[in-house]
Amino acid sequence: MRTWRGALVVVSHDRALLELVDATAELRTGSLTTHGGPYSVYEEWLAVQQEAAQRAVRDAEQTWRRERRERLRTAERIAHSQRRGRTDAANSRYVKAVVDDRRNSAEKSQGSRRGAADAAEAAARAAVDSAQRAVRDDDRIVVDLPDADVPAGRRIAVLHGADGREVILAGPQRVALTGANGAGKTTLLERLLAGPSAAGELCTDRVGYLPQRLDDLDDDATVLDAVRAGAPQVAPGELRNRLARFLVRGDQVDRPVSTLSGGERLRVHLARMLLADPPAQLLVLDEPTNNLDLTSTDRLVEALRAYRGAVLVVSHDREFLARIGVDTVLALGPAGVRPAG
Repeated sequence: MRTWRGALVVVSHDRALLELVDATAELRTGSLTTHGGPYSVYEEWLAVQQEAAQRAVRDAEQTWRRERRERLRTAERIAHSQRRGRTDAANSRYVKAVVDDRRNSAEKSQGSRRGAADAAEAAARAAVDSAQRAVRDDDRIVVDLPDADVPAGRRIAVLHGADGREVILAGPQRVALTGANGAGKTTLLERLLAGPSAAGELCTDRVGYLPQRLDDLDDDATVLDAVRAGAPQVAPGELRNRLARFLVRGDQVDRPVSTLSGGERLRVHLARMLLADPPAQLLVLDEPTNNLDLTSTDRLVEALRAYRGAVLVVSHDREFLARIGVDTVLALGPAGVRPAG
């Protein structure tokens, strides 16, 4: 990209890659918004715009509340005037012609005041609606990880190193497994999960696994049944509420897994892994950001940073690894696993 001299359009969720572009264009709700500079500059600009939009909503709501109070006060004054008019008529304090004239005049005045107050409140309400439309309300997954109950230093997994030494995952450690494509990272994870082998062994049976291929769900099962398999003690209604936080809602919950798109399948995988009961003490993640947009990746990062269990993750996304607080990096090569660097 740095040496290419022609025009270039890049579609990506890779933040590092998006820092190499000259301009950023975002497609949202059928409209394209462009901004000069890389994605981080656009993100900063958008944050300023959204802060201003939220401030405009607060100001508009304050004006609307003021106009609504004024309309109610106007209605009270009109009601008081009407009661007094009825009292005067009942007491026959004035001749009928005078009473009728005053009533007609009052009704015209009251109608004018009522109309003005209604119009002012309606305009203020419209201003609130307009301001709210400028505030983003994009759906985003909400990932809340339960306490994994992993004491510091507790052995969670053991990997067999290239030199014969053991690489131990202990406590809430974050370990990244790197290596070239085709080096066998996914194979190593699958062998580790299958049981003691030359790859290593697990020291807990509470393991959550997010595969790269997303093909280990039963295609004939419904989404609810697929997730419930990992949390059989949780009531279906509660699982539906939790699935909604992963943007799986309504009829989607009862759809067969085979009908899901790639992004939907990933969210169901995440839900099954993260909603397991009891919660996993080790999360094994194989390229977890492949099918996530930038906002959903941000939510996953926040959840993993708060997670108190161990994490073993395969990823080529260096920024993602840095953001989740990886403290050990292992490289897989022809000779096996060894500390990177």
